[in-house]
Amino acid sequence: MSKPLSPFRYFHSSPELIREVVMLYLRFPLSLRNVEDLLFERGYDLCHETVRLWWNRFGPLFAADIRRRLVNRMRGFRHWKCHLDEMYVKRNGEMVYLWRAVDHEGEILESYVTRKRDKSAALAFVKKALKRHGKAETIVTDGLRSYPAAMRELGNEDRRDVGRWLNNRAENSHLSFRRRERAMLRFRQMKTLQKFASVHASVHNHFSQERHLVDRQTYKLRRSAALAEWQALAS
Repeated sequence: MSKPLSPFRYFHSSPELIREVVMLYLRFPLSLRNVEDLLFERGYDLCHETVRLWWNRFGPLFAADIRRRLVNRMRGFRHWKCHLDEMYVKRNGEMVYLWRAVDHEGEILESYVTRKRDKSAALAFVKKALKRHGKAETIVTDGLRSYPAAMRELGNEDRRDVGRWLNNRAENSHLSFRRRERAMLRFRQMKTLQKFASVHASVHNHFSQERHLVDRQTYKLRRSAALAEWQALAS
């Protein structure tokens, strides 16, 4: 069997530098020019358009590797809870909706962008999330009427759970994206918003170590392991 071709084969820069640039831009609330300035201080003279090119080219590639591991892990759970929620996002002056599916551990499973918040949008989102990650024992949502209509059509209405504060896990998952959105000064195209939301969710999952729940030594070990795994992506 022939060895798969390296995705970095047409680039003169090292894979380590490319991974570092993509991580800085996606993990932290930095603009393209902020990343350019940070790299210049470290001795790398790159244009901000190079940062844009690299995250567009390699961001989805890295996110696919992370998502594949998450899907394989989720398939092993028999009893797990899925949280669904939607948020407003401004795109070129127009309000659109970003739907998120979050598991019982706070991992962002799916991000889906639509122009409307009706039954058809909710149905497409729920189908996409459950098809990729498997059926959840309980599906927690807010009071949006589109959810019960979509669940009724899928035959999952008996597994839906609604209540005050029950969906805080999904609502808190929006915070990291909101911080990132402010640094990017909004979005102009639906395609770009969908792409960035999906890639950012995977990177956030990879580096989210829940440092407030573990001791310092455990957190350092987990952080080192996450960085080591990141350096091995697409290698």
